[in-house]
Amino acid sequence: MSKKNKGLQGVVYSTDPDFGYISDDSETLETLEPRLQDLRVQLDRKQRGGKAVTLVSGFVGNQVDLELLAKKLKQKCGVGGSAKEGQIIVQGDFREKVLTLLLAEGYKVKKSGG
Repeated sequence: MSKKNKGLQGVVYSTDPDFGYISDDSETLETLEPRLQDLRVQLDRKQRGGKAVTLVSGFVGNQVDLELLAKKLKQKCGVGGSAKEGQIIVQGDFREKVLTLLLAEGYKVKKSGG
């Protein structure tokens, strides 16, 4: 399914001028305060060709706030990454640095996965 039609539920075409598309806009989550977030930081190598990434999961909130937090973490670590589906991916093994940065921001965060 293309991105522009992602929220449309089964409608291909309608000739009714008063027809309104039913869209699934469930992405308007309200972002919790940092002290109420329960984040997990772990090292991940699965499906990445053996390359290590630092994975931050458990973020509850909207996509804009997730991307802002990801941008801040990537800038402080000096690497690339991405933010999608409630997860932040930072390229490389930066578990300790990401953990201390998130604690300094006021997030409730734990190391996970060994």
